[in-house]
This record gives sequence, C-alpha cells and structure tokens, in this order.
Amino acid sequence: MYYKLNGVTQRLTGAPAAAYNPQGLRPAAPPASPPLIFASPTKLVSEAGGQAEYLGTNRVPELQKAFQRSDGVPVHLKRGLMDRLLYRSTMGLTVGGVLYCLVALYIAAQPGNK
Repeated sequence: MYYKLNGVTQRLTGAPAAAYNPQGLRPAAPPASPPLIFASPTKLVSEAGGQAEYLGTNRVPELQKAFQRSDGVPVHLKRGLMDRLLYRSTMGLTVGGVLYCLVALYIAAQPGNK
C-alpha cells in the first residue's frame, strides 16, 4: 500500500498504486529542446547595411593618448579635477571609517558598569 500526505489534515492517508510514480519509472519521452531565444538576428543583413551603427564617436584613441602620456600623474588622476575630487573624498571617507571603527572598538573594550 502507498501513502500520501493529506493537505487538509496533514496526516498520511492511504493512496492507490497510481499515486506512486517516481521519476525513474515514467515512460521515457524524448527531450524536446526549448526554442533558442537568441537564435534569429535582430536585424537582417540587408537592413544593417555594410557598417554597424554606433551611438557615439569612438573616443578610444584620444583616451589612450591621455592615459599613456608620461607626465608623472597617476593613471587614476589623469582626467583632471573630477578624478582628484573623487579620489580625495574616497580617501577621506576611508580614513574617517577607520577612525570610527577604532573608536567603536575602544568603547566596546571598556568594562561596563555593574
């Protein structure tokens, strides 16, 4: 005899043999592959033309020149004022966070009142 869980009473109840159907005993059905999502191109070759369309101009050569210039400035500060501002604010927040953690550890290490 086979058993199954009754959803209302949350107890095991008797079940016919048809209720027992494990994965391994199911009839073998050939697996059908799901349709490919990206199988077809979004544009036909004749629609795209000979050249792909980009949203902007290619700025890689000018950025390469700016970043490879040997002027003694670190690479993370090469683009000017905004890079310096972001770098200094990040360093300030990091130092402030370390100091805050050290103060919190010092306060936590003090014995409490009894």
